[in-house]
Amino acid sequence: MSFFKKLFTREKKEELDQGLEKTKTGIFSKISRAIAGKDKIDVEVLDELENILISSDVGLDTTVKIIERIEARVAKDKYVGTSELNSILRNEIVMMLAENEKEELEDWLPPSAKMPYILLVVGVNGVGKTTTIGKLAHQLTKQGKKVVLGAGDTFRAAAVDQLKIWSERVGCDFFDKGMNTDPAAVAYETVQYAINNNCDVAIIDTAGRLHNKIGLMKELTKIRNSADKKLEGAPHDVMLVLDATTGQNAIEQAKAFTAATEVTTLALTKLDGTAKGGVCIGISDQFKIPIRYIGVGEGIDQLQIFNKKVFVERLFEK
Repeated sequence: MSFFKKLFTREKKEELDQGLEKTKTGIFSKISRAIAGKDKIDVEVLDELENILISSDVGLDTTVKIIERIEARVAKDKYVGTSELNSILRNEIVMMLAENEKEELEDWLPPSAKMPYILLVVGVNGVGKTTTIGKLAHQLTKQGKKVVLGAGDTFRAAAVDQLKIWSERVGCDFFDKGMNTDPAAVAYETVQYAINNNCDVAIIDTAGRLHNKIGLMKELTKIRNSADKKLEGAPHDVMLVLDATTGQNAIEQAKAFTAATEVTTLALTKLDGTAKGGVCIGISDQFKIPIRYIGVGEGIDQLQIFNKKVFVERLFEK
């Protein structure tokens, strides 16, 4: 079994339901109003549905795709009642996302022969980057993996200290060179530390500044090259952390970072604090980059692997 292979137990589904409560409540109340007094899905219902999905931050382009699929479904099945709308929505969105992504990401880390596994974490300040790193380190440590956290966000006040506190809370190793040091040097020496100390995973934090794309590209390229210089092929994964509460702004951040560097996976935080959970659908559709994790609560264990089928089913399940 892989390190991250997990079944969606009843408890996990209940946790996901609670995390999606605000989004789910908003969508259902709006759909209920849209279909009140109607017995079939017509143009008016579809127009209302389009507005509902856009207001839930699914995004315009993805919403148009969904509406077109539902229109085709209604035309094919001739008569489709409004009572079936939630089921149709769920099925069409799952199929759309399945067509966009080649695999369901439940496995993460490669065979132990390729250790240490180097994960570079990027994202702007305030999105929950440090918390996500801490929760991820907690999951790995619980599974018996030796983890080191590298403090590469060297210019933000208290960033190094925050990461160190997480390492102590989790019980994993920690490496830093202090404040105002070269992040690329931190990356290089964190990889060196992981090799010397037989770590399974090194998670390297980076500065949370969203400067212009040229500046961002230069900095992230320097960090990546530094890690690769110490260990060929590193980093093995570049995870972009986004805050779901920011809705469409999260999509704009994703555009900036994917233009600046090769982002391989995504993590969306704070789903429990927003009615904009539909952004997960839009991001998954638009960027073709797998969402690896979603944060569904403040607890240390409330970082879930994102399974698009389960996510959509729970979102549109009454």
